[in-house]
Order: sequence, then structure tokens, then C-alpha cells
Amino acid sequence: MPGAYPQLIQLDQKKPLSAVIKEVCDGWNLPGPDNYALQYTEGVQMYITESNRLDIKNGCILRLTKAPGRSADDLYKGIQSSDGGVRCDSLKELASVSRDVTFAQEFISRDGHVLLVRIVEDSNENNQIMTHTLTGFMELMDHGIVSWENLSAVFIKKIAGFVNGKLTDESMQQVSLDILENMVLSSRKLFLQVKQEVTMERLIAHLQVANQQIQTKAMALLMALLQTAEDADRQEMFAFLNKKNLRQYIYKNIILSSSPVQDEMAHYLYVLQSVTMNHLEARMRTPLDCYSQDQRDILHGLRQAAFETESENSLSHERRRSLCAKEFKKLGFSNNSNPGQDLVRTPPGLLALDTMYYFATRYPDAYSRFVLENSSREDKHECPFARSSIQLTLILCEILRIGESPSETGSNYHPIFFSQDRLLEELFCVCIQLLNKTWKEMRATQEDFDKVMQVVKEQITRTLSSKPTSLELFKNKVNALNYSEILKLRQTERLHQEETLAPPVLELKERLKPELLELIRQQRLNRLCQGTMFRKISSRRRQDKLWYCRLSPNHKMLHYGDVNEDAENPAIETLQEKIPVADIKGLLTGKDCPHMKENKGKQTKEVLDLAFSITYDVEEYSLNFIAPTRTDFCLWTDGLSVLLGRDMSSESMRSELEILLSMEIKLRLLDLENVPIPDSAPAVPKPPSNYNFCYEFSQTEQ
Repeated sequence: MPGAYPQLIQLDQKKPLSAVIKEVCDGWNLPGPDNYALQYTEGVQMYITESNRLDIKNGCILRLTKAPGRSADDLYKGIQSSDGGVRCDSLKELASVSRDVTFAQEFISRDGHVLLVRIVEDSNENNQIMTHTLTGFMELMDHGIVSWENLSAVFIKKIAGFVNGKLTDESMQQVSLDILENMVLSSRKLFLQVKQEVTMERLIAHLQVANQQIQTKAMALLMALLQTAEDADRQEMFAFLNKKNLRQYIYKNIILSSSPVQDEMAHYLYVLQSVTMNHLEARMRTPLDCYSQDQRDILHGLRQAAFETESENSLSHERRRSLCAKEFKKLGFSNNSNPGQDLVRTPPGLLALDTMYYFATRYPDAYSRFVLENSSREDKHECPFARSSIQLTLILCEILRIGESPSETGSNYHPIFFSQDRLLEELFCVCIQLLNKTWKEMRATQEDFDKVMQVVKEQITRTLSSKPTSLELFKNKVNALNYSEILKLRQTERLHQEETLAPPVLELKERLKPELLELIRQQRLNRLCQGTMFRKISSRRRQDKLWYCRLSPNHKMLHYGDVNEDAENPAIETLQEKIPVADIKGLLTGKDCPHMKENKGKQTKEVLDLAFSITYDVEEYSLNFIAPTRTDFCLWTDGLSVLLGRDMSSESMRSELEILLSMEIKLRLLDLENVPIPDSAPAVPKPPSNYNFCYEFSQTEQ
């Protein structure tokens, strides 16, 4: 207890908590033990209750403090004090202690949250008091004890007013944006109210400030509005945001900012990219309609732009039809008499027609050059424009993940997306010319079409993975990555994976495997001892707490606990929770995990691939994980398998084993360079008929 000499106690978990508190109070000669409670630290001070008392670990420092009911009463009175200083201190303390669910229940049972709502609605307080009020309110609501839908329209207007106001304090704006995001995600009714009150212009303005936290919260609210909106509303909001140049503001103030993009902002940029690109899904899933005059006109427009036949009208119907079929064949359509049939396949459907038409109209010289250059080549060496365009559009759809719902944990965005209004079309225009260049470099024929497309896909994927920030940068990088460079990269990668398949070498590999598997096991356990930071995923708030898990150096305990984002490698003593390895009963992955079953149907394949759980005690409890990356998933599932005495089974383990085997084999075969290894061992010769050639060595000869 602050101000008192500490007590060292033996906490009897079988004794009622009230009896334990009485003993502690008696130790300090304190009257009225009912007015006191014990707290322990788990990131923040938490009240000890009958339900969580088993969470207390040996060596915990407990704190004797006011009982939650008494604390709630005092703060309730303090908030209503006529003295501004008392009100400010009470609200500041409330913002801190409201993180504890026991206190939150007591305070809410006294209608404390209603009091906070009233303070906001009256708006008579200064910015500092209002910030503490909003923070306390947010912490109370975060426990899910009170429904967001009970809030009045006046309260929502006031919160929206703090966001819309140009002179509002930054801390107030930050927590106000947080409150509005939670409202939007909680119900359709609140979504409509918030959408009506918050102006999009102010959200865009918040993205232009220097404060990264405000940028992130504004982006979070914007994404919540877009994802919760129905299709018609979403289209309307996108139209408005495009008109207001949202992407240019993000590009200038976030992508090109000197500060690195934080994980949470990266997620929202990924969501915006995903939701925006998915607008193309309808065109991608729609086949060409051969009876649509508009679509037929676009097809003929492609032909006419390439071949400019002026005297077409003077030809007879049959002659004109024959000429069209010939020109469509030169354009690279497989079905030259009815080219629309090539665009019936979905995906890419009409999207392929859109990209071809965009290229032909936006870059007519490059389009004509492509078509005419290939028309003049030998038949077998010409690069078919239409067929290539259809396949290239499909590849770009796969790379940009068009049609895939955004993942809850995804953060893989392309900076180039924010520099372009029509990313797919502009990428297509660069890549179709790249395809023609690669076709020539490979001296390809029609039979090599699939090989060329694989190389082009690799060129695009490798270039985008380097995160170019502009189309010009992408263009320079992708053109520098020519076919010979791709071959060098492939050869380097192949050398890392190369293996000799001679039977003696395979036998040697089998003998080396146990030793190398033991090496991988030790590496996995060392990695678990080092620990990993995981993110808690909540359906209501993505910016939930982080937690850290690590294995004790003696491999007997799994320690875990909540941590701050800036904690790089927290000490094992700071992690309050632990599970004895001996109590772990099983390891579950993917859709078998309890936290994946709870949200069945809502989880993407990406999240399922990262999810794993351990069950412990009598399989009643589970500790649930979502790994930050696939590599971390493999390391943890392998390490846990080793602890459970099972075989490792991850693709990462198989890959590492192959690399280690390859290295070991190469080292052992260094002396046999250029020496052919026979498939079978030489036959052992028959023993000689006599051993007369044997020399008897005697001691006397020494």
C-alpha cells in the first residue's frame, strides 16, 4: 500500500478473497476491510476478483487500494464537483482505471457513463477535461457492457462536431475519431447517423496533418464507413472521394512522407486498395455479349485503329467480312470470324476488352507499332496481341487480387496504387509492351506462349515486390529486369536448391537427415525462447492490443502477456501469464482452431493459413494465435510440435532441410568434383585361392 511498509504474504487460494483482504488490512491496522480491494499488474492495474484470482503468479506485487465500488462512488462525486481542478483530476483517473472491467461494471451500474454523455452533450468544459471524458467513455464502452445503440443523436452530433471542427484539440480529435469508428462498426443505424454528421472533406483534411495518430484514426473511420456501406452508398462515397483526389492526398502526405508507414496505417492502405480494385470485379466476371452493339463497336474500333482501312465501305459484304477476319487474325484473336468468343471466358471477361481499348486510345502509336511489328514477322514468331492481352489482364487481376475480400490482418499494399487513378489500365499499357520485348528476347514462337507469360508474370511480381512509388519507376525497373536477368535469378535460386539424384548420394542424404533435423529442432526451440509479438484481432476494433509469447530457457514454461507496440523484446519477467509445457495437450491449426470456429465464414484463407492454437489442461482451455507472417506460423507450429514430441511438418522445415542437405552434400562431394559417381557400389572381388603373398613380420627383424 502506498506509504506503508510492504507485507510478504502467503496467498491461500482456497480462502475467500474477503478473508485475505481482512488479513492484509489487519497487518496495517486498517479498519473496514470491506472498503478495500487487491489489485495486480497486467499491463495496467487490475482488480483481483474470485473469477481472476487464479491468474496471480508467484512473486506478484499486489496493491491494496480502494474497493471498486468505493472508487466508482468517489470518482462519480468528483466528476460532479464544482471545482474544475477536482473534476479534471477525477476524469483523468477515470480514463486510466476504466480499463479494468471490474471497475467499469461498478461505474456503469451507477450510470457513470450517462454522466459522461451528459458532459459531452453540454460541452461546457475545457479541452483537457473533455479529452479525459472522451477517453474514459471510450475505455468503458470498449468492455461491451453497454450497447453503442443507446447513444443519443445529440451526443453523436457533438462527437462529429469535434471531428469536423478546425480548431479542436488534437487529443480530442483522436479519441473522437476512435469513438465514431466504433459506432460505425456496431450497427447500420449508427453508420447512417455518422455518415450524415461527419463531412468527408474534414476526414481528407485530417489525412493532411503531420500527426500520424490522427492520420491513422481518420483513415480507420474512412475505411469503416466504406466497408460498412451498402453497394449504392459505397459507389457514391467513392465518386466523392475520387472527385476530392483522396488518393493524391494519401500519396503526398503518407506514402511520400519522411516518416515510415506504421503497421496499422499499412493495413488501412491495403483495405482502401482492395476495396477500390474490387470495383473492377463486375467487369472481370462479365463475359462479352456478342449481341451488344457497343461491345462489337469497340472490337471493330481496335481493328480499325490498327489497320485504318478507308475504302472498306466500297467493298462487298463478303469481301469486307473476309478482310475483317484476316485483320482480326493479325490482331491475335483465336476466333477471327467471331472475335467476341475469345472474351467469353471469365475472368478476365470484359476487363480484357477495357484494357485493350484503353491502350489503343491512350497510346495509339505504341498500339499500332505493336500490331504492325508483329504482322510483319513470320507467322510462328508473331506475338498475338489479343491473346496476350487477355492473358496479361488475367495475370494482373491475380497479382492485384481483384475480387478478393480484404483480410483482417493484410497490410501488403502497392504504393504505386496511390499515384494512379487507373492503376490496372496503366500497368497493362506498360506490361503489354514489356511482353512484346520479352517475346523478342526469348525468340518465342506460338508454342512458347505459356513460357513467355510465366516470365512476364515473374517480371511484374518481382518489380512490384520492390514497392515502386510511381509508374515511371515501375516502368524503368520492370524493363531493366529482362529475360537474361530472370534467367540469372532463376539459376541462382536453382543453385540453392540443386541436388544430386545418384543412389549413393540419396543414401548419404538419408544418413545425414537425423543430424540436420536435430539442428532445425534446436533452431525452432531457440526461436520460441526468443519469442514473437502477436496482434489480438477483434471484430470491432482492429487497433487492439499486442501480446508477446516466448518459451522459457529451460523449455518448461510458455510465458505470454500484453505489451506495448514499442516493446521490441520484452523480458520474460514482464510477461505475467504462463502455461507449463507439460500441460499442453494438443496443437490445432487453420479452421480447427477455436477462434476460427467462432468466426466461421468470416475469415479469409489468408487468416486461416496463419491461425493456430494450443489446448492445455484437460483440453478445456486454449491459447489462440494469429501469426504475423507465414514464416512465424511455420516456426511456432514446428517448435510446439517439438515440445509435444511430434514430427515437424511445415513447408519451411522441408525447405530448410533441403537447403541444409544440399549444402552438406556439396561439402562432402568437393573432393569428387568431375568424378562420376556410379549408381551402385563396385562388386567385391572373390577371395584369392591362397594367401602365400602374405609376409610374416617377425620381432627379430626390427
